Amino acid sequence: VQLVESGGGLVQPGGSLRLSCAASGFTFSNYRMSWYRQAPGKERELVASISSTGITTNYADSVKGRFTISRDNGKNTVSLQMNSLKPEDTAVYYCNEPLRGYWGQGTQVTVSS
Repeated sequence: VQLVESGGGLVQPGGSLRLSCAASGFTFSNYRMSWYRQAPGKERELVASISSTGITTNYADSVKGRFTISRDNGKNTVSLQMNSLKPEDTAVYYCNEPLRGYWGQGTQVTVSS
């Protein structure tokens, strides 16, 4: 199983980024997927999750209305569109398959002027 994140970087407050996670080694369309983040000195927290079909999504209160999780089961990818970014969104973002506990290596997102 491999989960490979991409799309992180440095962005100014109010800006946008789109993270992607490419999955391989399992039947992607059968599994719920999640994005987590971990800021320096803080515990890893759930940002958003999406059901296997993509019909149901859930978000942390801190990102509701700003972030959108989506998936493409034909391409085995899950994405996180992040808009109106704030400095407190700065963290390493991880792709996760929660049922079996698989994690990607993470991608750094830094929101700073």
